[in-house]
Amino acid sequence: MTTDNQKRMCIIVTKGTLDWAYPPFILATTAAAMDVEVDLFFTFYGLQLLKKDLDHLQISTLGNPAMEMPMGGMHMTMPNLVSVIPGIDAVASTMMKNMIKKKGVASIPELREMAVESDVNLIGCQMTMDLFEWSQDDMIDGIEIGGAATYMEKALNSDINLFI
Repeated sequence: MTTDNQKRMCIIVTKGTLDWAYPPFILATTAAAMDVEVDLFFTFYGLQLLKKDLDHLQISTLGNPAMEMPMGGMHMTMPNLVSVIPGIDAVASTMMKNMIKKKGVASIPELREMAVESDVNLIGCQMTMDLFEWSQDDMIDGIEIGGAATYMEKALNSDINLFI
């Protein structure tokens, strides 16, 4: 429930990879803990993050020159050329998931559950659902379905708007 002076934040989530899933959920749960009302609008590939099963989440080595992984006491950068190697994204994703677990970082399913428990409003884009032929049965329970007008209403009434 919003009070007259309660801050609001709206984030449009457009990426559905493992690494891009962290910022919206971390920011949303942190803001909610600070008594900020939060709306997350998931569109295009970001809508993947509202699907019931998140086992498919991977990172992509393509176009990510800042990607660096700690290995054997040093940091190994992943040149874009490695993207052409079959299965490299799966290998890099497994390495990342293992590092996340080893370091005690919350998983995306855990962060998503924290967002739900914190009353973050999760909105799935109807147009994207139609485009990719997904139904509400493919998504987690309790989400709102809306379109661009829903996002605009939330964004226009927010103190903070982010595009991730």
